Amino acid sequence: MRILILGAGRVGASVAENLVSEQNDITVIDTNGELLLALQERLDLRVVAGNGTHISVLRSAGAADADMLIACTASDEANLVACKVARQIFNVPQRIARIRSTEFVDEPDLIGPDGFCVDHLISPEASVTTYLHRLIEFPQALQVVDFADGQVTLVLVVVPRESPLVNRCAGDIAADLPGVDAHVVAIFRDERAIEVNPRTVVQAGDELLVLADARTARGAVREMRRLSRQAHTIMIAGGGNIGARLARELAEEGYAVKVIEHNRVRCEMLSMTLPSRVLVLQGDATDENLLEDENVEGVDVFLALTNDDENNIMSSLLAKRMGARRVMALIGRRSYGELMEGSRIDVAVAPDQATIGELLRYVRRGDVVAVHKLRRGAIEALEAIAHGDAKSSKVVGRRLRQVKMPSGTSIVAIVRGDTILRPDQDPVIAADDHVIVLVTRRRLIPKVEQLFQVSASFF
Repeated sequence: MRILILGAGRVGASVAENLVSEQNDITVIDTNGELLLALQERLDLRVVAGNGTHISVLRSAGAADADMLIACTASDEANLVACKVARQIFNVPQRIARIRSTEFVDEPDLIGPDGFCVDHLISPEASVTTYLHRLIEFPQALQVVDFADGQVTLVLVVVPRESPLVNRCAGDIAADLPGVDAHVVAIFRDERAIEVNPRTVVQAGDELLVLADARTARGAVREMRRLSRQAHTIMIAGGGNIGARLARELAEEGYAVKVIEHNRVRCEMLSMTLPSRVLVLQGDATDENLLEDENVEGVDVFLALTNDDENNIMSSLLAKRMGARRVMALIGRRSYGELMEGSRIDVAVAPDQATIGELLRYVRRGDVVAVHKLRRGAIEALEAIAHGDAKSSKVVGRRLRQVKMPSGTSIVAIVRGDTILRPDQDPVIAADDHVIVLVTRRRLIPKVEQLFQVSASFF
């Protein structure tokens, strides 16, 4: 697939990195030559220096032959204009725009075919907010993602040393969860995936990837971690777009929320626009005296959501040392996040990783309708819809054990209507089934996509 990426910033670079290794022809456009040079030295792609809203620049980048434009600069206006030009001048089939302002999102006629010709809108701030909200709903989970229109939930949890799951077999865990439809689909130990079968013994420090019926997923986590206490008090460091969105959502659900923001003008705006139950404080979240005065030791969840990685790390470490039950930090640099997560910081959230899954669902082939990156991008979980029949499809009409999955991939669940079918049931895959697949190596993704593509005879 020929893909143009407008913007070589953090989001654009992350998109390019994820797509370039999957046999896509990538061209990145940006006005910053230094960013382009650094990207080209690191990845096998083409770069074009210039303004991506200009016809001449898009033409030199190959827009006339492009299959997709992903406009992800820091400017909403530039992204929208680029999509408009790509459609009307070059007839680029698919156009995706990164949009930060909710004003554009709330006007579908302005975005659609008669407006800026955007097929799909991506909002990193909204994606990160949703991601954080889910982590607060599931106490002690490292990651929570949904599939099949919310029917299936994958939850990543760490097994603490004192957990009753230590030295238990993976196959026995479901029996220990009364009323919960859940099973372990993967175990990560010492930063690598190990082969899982019902007799695999769980060890302290293991990361368990648990697939559960969404209706009982919260109970699965609570039982596995033996936690009865839900989060009630939230402290957010940073009143930017993400912090403000999250504070509003949590307050509307009844949480007690405090927001610490350094900028006085921003504080005044937040105090006027956020619900009255949100307490807005002006100050520095790395100020020990301020955290002590605001009773950080009684906080269930502390979230550091500023745009400064170092400040987020320092405020999170300080809050944890002072007694905050759980701390999460927004950390853009991947090396920082990998270093800090699992130490004193419970969850390190990378904004680009929270967003990339939403983007990838529009790039994948073979009726892949959802893509989520797990464990800081080390593994992907895909949701594909099976189409066709036994003659036109490589999966429909076959039992699960008969499907020739590429080595390093595995089907972990099939969703048929309201029913979740497990691999040990060896079901026959039917048309319109939603199939959940784990992929341990990115280069295997095209093979999975091909597996779910129907042959021409189907048409």
